Amino acid sequence: MTTFIFIRHGEPRYDEVIERGYKNQGYDLGKLTDRGVLQAETVAKEAILKDADYIISSPYTRALQTAAIISRITQIPLTVENDLHEWMPDVTFSDRNDLDEAYPEFMQNKGIRNPNTKFPWESYETLSKRTHNAIKPYLKYKKVIVVCHGIVMGTFTNIEDMIPHCGIRVVNIDESFFK
Repeated sequence: MTTFIFIRHGEPRYDEVIERGYKNQGYDLGKLTDRGVLQAETVAKEAILKDADYIISSPYTRALQTAAIISRITQIPLTVENDLHEWMPDVTFSDRNDLDEAYPEFMQNKGIRNPNTKFPWESYETLSKRTHNAIKPYLKYKKVIVVCHGIVMGTFTNIEDMIPHCGIRVVNIDESFFK
């Protein structure tokens, strides 16, 4: 049994990506606010993180910056797992200007696509398979910190789990979880 300590990234800022004209997935380059940095520094001191074997992180800037701060303070090794990235509001990577409406549609449909789905978002089933497969190789460890996104954490807890920035969820997982 492996204890996975899921931590949502710190508070992000998007002013720089907006200033540069980045759209849609360009927001994934947004870094932490000063408050987000403080949140990461604070969560790094939580006793539950002590003796963790590894930190794995989403590759997105806000999560990776959070994980780097935690790694620096705890001296726990850090690696990136690409498939822990944020839910995708547009799997076609188009140049839509209305993607802010995709998440409410996703939540209204509980992540299940149907013939009336307007946006090309990643389904909950696809998100779950992707993120669950990303942590599977870490079952060989006793305790692993996973720094990622609220909706990713929700695939391990509950789709409607509203997690604050640097919020923690602890989930014990073994092979039976993947059946």
